[in-house]
Amino acid sequence: MSKIAKNTSYFTFALILQKVISFSYFAILASKLDPGNLGAYYTAISLVAIFSIFVDLGLTNVLTREVAKNREVAGKMLGAVMAIKIPLAIIFSLFLIIAVNVLGYSELTKNLVYILLVTMALDPFVSSFFAVSRGFQNLVFESVAVVVYQLIVLSFGLTALKFQLPLEVLAIGLSVATLFNFSYSLLLLKFKWRISLKPIYDKILLKHTIYITIPFALFAILQRLYMYLDSVLLSVLAGEEYVGLYQIAFKIIFALQFLPMAFVASLYPAFSRYWKEDKSKLEISFVRAINYLIIISIPISAGVIVLADKILVIFKPEYIEALNSLRLIMFALPFVFINFPIGSLLNACDKQKINTRNMAIALSLAIILNLILIPEFQTLGAAITVLITNIIMFILGISSIFNIIKYKINKNLIVFIKSFFSVLLMASFVYYFKDFINIFIIVPLAGIIYFVALLTVKGIQINDIKSVLNSFK
Repeated sequence: MSKIAKNTSYFTFALILQKVISFSYFAILASKLDPGNLGAYYTAISLVAIFSIFVDLGLTNVLTREVAKNREVAGKMLGAVMAIKIPLAIIFSLFLIIAVNVLGYSELTKNLVYILLVTMALDPFVSSFFAVSRGFQNLVFESVAVVVYQLIVLSFGLTALKFQLPLEVLAIGLSVATLFNFSYSLLLLKFKWRISLKPIYDKILLKHTIYITIPFALFAILQRLYMYLDSVLLSVLAGEEYVGLYQIAFKIIFALQFLPMAFVASLYPAFSRYWKEDKSKLEISFVRAINYLIIISIPISAGVIVLADKILVIFKPEYIEALNSLRLIMFALPFVFINFPIGSLLNACDKQKINTRNMAIALSLAIILNLILIPEFQTLGAAITVLITNIIMFILGISSIFNIIKYKINKNLIVFIKSFFSVLLMASFVYYFKDFINIFIIVPLAGIIYFVALLTVKGIQINDIKSVLNSFK
């Protein structure tokens, strides 16, 4: 258990640090680049992210699981995975080159994609190499790599901006960071774990690996498409400038996801254990998880909605066009947060197929809505899609929960009502004083008002706060 706690602590801290560096870097980029250049940069990243999942295909998760079961098979499984990924990396790199030319992207976007082909080709192998370390129950080395990767990207980006170098230098930074991770993880395998790096072309082994990968691959593809396809569709249907505007809203909500991610990381083992041993504790834990995320997400959502104009000015005046999109997408934040424990509970209770089905429905709806709304409303259309699909994901997920545990939704509704009342007080204060008080002062003041109001209406108890603090300890 001490090893698990150590791994979780290292990796959670690394993820938080990575998110902070990543979002800070994005804020700097947004303040220095116009929406068109920012849009071209993130269009290239989105295209590479989508195509790279067809190289990985969920094999990373399979490798981690199989090595964790039996360390003796690490070399054989990694060899089989490499034998599958090498031809896929070549094939989909060619497909991506064809795609950016057929879709008529600008020369800048094409150049960025060509540079990022290094990232697309090598990153799936980095994931596999670190998957072996995860299978050996060691996340310390990966935690270091996560932070160093982001620091390399940041250093290249700041240098490019300071000396007004071409935008391609930003992409070179990503590729160099990937090369570092590739070399680092490869050396780790060879000298730390003593694992062979030769592809193994054994028909029986390859057939077995592909068979057990299918369910992981399906969910991984759906999830990646759901995350990045809106930016690609926006670039094709509206233009890369709108991708830059949309990224402001997308990056804010994406950066905030480390809160439910870290929370669910600690919940998942408990959910799994209670599913086998004590269903009543499972219900209690799930209800509390939803309550905590309601309490956290609603004030963040309301705060960003009210302060959206002030936040966008911090980036650059040109981004004020994203005002309504940012406000609308922040309405989705509570659903984004709550969907994390719902998905975690389904997985813990052996209902992975339901998660995959829900993701498939949400993705299908997202594609249809984006095709209809983006040509007419541009970034606002993409934001409407995010809101609707997350609500649908919530409805589909929560309806499945009723069939698994004796879930009483009224316990969460009471906390929601009390939180909503407290947020109204907080939002009123922010709305009336945001033009007179600095944003960096008004945010902590708003937080204090919210939690005092919440304590007053007994939406949260002192014991709840102590419990959260103890869990961090």
